[in-house]
Amino acid sequence: MVSFEDKLDGLLGTKSAKALAAALDIHTVGGLLRHYPRRYVKRGDLTRIAGLDVGEHVTVMARVVNKRERRMQQRAGKMTEVTVTDGERQLQLVFFRRVTGLDKLRIGEVGLFAGKVTRFNRTLQLAHPDFKVLESEDGVDASETFLRTLIPVYPATEKLPSWRIANCVEQVLAVWDGTEDPLPAEWLDRHKMLDLTTALRDLHMGYDWAAIERARKRLKWDEALAVQLALAQRRFAAGARPAPACPRTDGAILDAFDARLPFELTEGQREVGEVVAADLSGEHPMNRLLQGEVGSGKTIVALRAMLQVVDSGRQAALLAPTEVLAAQHARSVRQMLGDLAMAGELGGAEKATRLALLTGSLPAAQRKQALLDAASGSAGIVVGTHALIQDTVQFADLGFVVVDEQHRFGVEQRDALRTRAGEDTSPHVLVMTATPIPRTVAMTVYGDLEVSSLRELPRGRSPIGTNVVPAAEKPSWLDRAWQRIHEEVAKGHQAYVVCPRIGDAPSAGEDVDAEESTVDSEEERRAPLAVNEVGPMLAEGPLAGLRLGVLHGRLPADEKDSIMRAFAAGELDVLVATTVIEVGVDVPNATVMVIMDADRFGVSQLHQLRGRVGRGSAPGLCLLITDVPDGTSTRERLDAVASTVDGFELSRVDLEMRREGDILGASQSGKNSGLRMLSLLRDEETITAARHEAAALIADDPELRRSPGLAAMVSDLVDTDRAEYLEKA
Repeated sequence: MVSFEDKLDGLLGTKSAKALAAALDIHTVGGLLRHYPRRYVKRGDLTRIAGLDVGEHVTVMARVVNKRERRMQQRAGKMTEVTVTDGERQLQLVFFRRVTGLDKLRIGEVGLFAGKVTRFNRTLQLAHPDFKVLESEDGVDASETFLRTLIPVYPATEKLPSWRIANCVEQVLAVWDGTEDPLPAEWLDRHKMLDLTTALRDLHMGYDWAAIERARKRLKWDEALAVQLALAQRRFAAGARPAPACPRTDGAILDAFDARLPFELTEGQREVGEVVAADLSGEHPMNRLLQGEVGSGKTIVALRAMLQVVDSGRQAALLAPTEVLAAQHARSVRQMLGDLAMAGELGGAEKATRLALLTGSLPAAQRKQALLDAASGSAGIVVGTHALIQDTVQFADLGFVVVDEQHRFGVEQRDALRTRAGEDTSPHVLVMTATPIPRTVAMTVYGDLEVSSLRELPRGRSPIGTNVVPAAEKPSWLDRAWQRIHEEVAKGHQAYVVCPRIGDAPSAGEDVDAEESTVDSEEERRAPLAVNEVGPMLAEGPLAGLRLGVLHGRLPADEKDSIMRAFAAGELDVLVATTVIEVGVDVPNATVMVIMDADRFGVSQLHQLRGRVGRGSAPGLCLLITDVPDGTSTRERLDAVASTVDGFELSRVDLEMRREGDILGASQSGKNSGLRMLSLLRDEETITAARHEAAALIADDPELRRSPGLAAMVSDLVDTDRAEYLEKA
């Protein structure tokens, strides 16, 4: 019998087995059969070329419309150019040398072409693609896989194209004897699902959409149930580690703070505040996500919660992603609290606490004092960066952790901060974000986080207009962007120019091999623009005469603080910066933001960045500068950002474009999702049903001793490291 655990070399041969292991880390029959097709192409339906992205490794089905040879200018020999089409747009295939089967690419033939998308003279191309002809008068391809109407397209690599993976799957399925189903028969009947063996065969070899959809339904259920069982087991085990109860205390610091608030809390702030207060009062650890638009008042909600914890005799920690933001948080909290943050100082309120700021670049004396205040408990609120999670930082009695812009931290970093509460307790945790990233949204639905939302915008916020500026197609538009900055400065306003890089050497993989590609390196594969290069260029060129400052994360802390203070005071007209200003920076006089190489940023970052303008009485303008051509999915993403300022809508757009991310691992992007089949947007009902089944099962059999098949499925789909990650996340 051929089982899931069998090695592939005995079935496929050493060469194919090594290729799968090297390219995709696939070693067994189960690993190969769990490598699901990414999509299917129907024979005759060509791939939409307009949706391809430069730099993406793709497999496309297209028809040959032209073929020619021409002599290369830079070296001896001839190159072959093949033009293929989807019926609307064309894609250039470039071969620098003769390859086997090139003569079969005749005009009119349809084939699969796999390679990395590049661009030359504004034309998309694949240099030296792998290819497989699908239609030919002399029957080039007679394999079963490619004679079917629906052809599976697998996640592939440059060295292992989709059709080679398909051939391997076909060989394995021909000798595979099936597997014992981990799900009880009554579950299959109740949810009207296929058995696992049939589902896997139909997914890889299905001849119609109905069979494939039935297979997908079953395999989605496996993934949903495996995740929910892992989460249920972790929640069951977590019951033995309570959080410190922090009930509200009448007549203490929180009441004094509320009494002197110069504004009325919004209805949303009051409602969320009551929910958080109730969570803090109990011993079950709060694990809540607070999401709200930029400026919707999340900080006030978090501060009031921290004061409730301080009133109960415990400490609260506020973790910020950058020193600039940590310092800004510390200043704003001190300003809001006034004498309520001056315990033990002259002029301090009768009932007050102290606030400590702890960052990695503090002078030794200040750092020593901050560490002492945290360890002794004299500081009720400790604000800091990742320096807070170092082993040298101790808290007297940490009861509450607030993580601002949680997507800027690794899961392991956040977990390390939680352990600062002690071995036997776990602090309450509130994470905040203005735009939920895909992984955060996914974890919410999978049951890891409770969710609260602030949808009201504060009174007096000005509208923000956003426009995409295609600099390569319309360079005059870029000139106009610099003119707009001059016009705003003339009105007494200020501007940001944001770049994706500080100014180091390009990262690996950004240089182009000119011998093997005709891509114009200046046009496409140049390094991302850097503040240390753009700043001087603007000062000497289009923004000459304006007062410019440069800000990035590697500047000394005092220099960063000095630059931000100068910009806030109006002593600088333009701040050229990295994403160090992404969150928390509040300069109401700034009205324009120009984001260079906007395509290098994610949806969440772009939304956060533009939230830095329009914070005063004058309307804000955000200009997204890009060289990416129209019609690509990247431009669609930028257009989506320009079309709405609703962060909740953008989180859905981000999710649709990037998928949920690897919620079973440390990856934040969606390209390597540990869940190959399950979709947050489409499968909420499946996830909910699986959650109910898992909760009931774990309540009765916490370690799945009576369900070894399910335990094995959890181990297979959610390995030990990933299960621990789920608990931390």
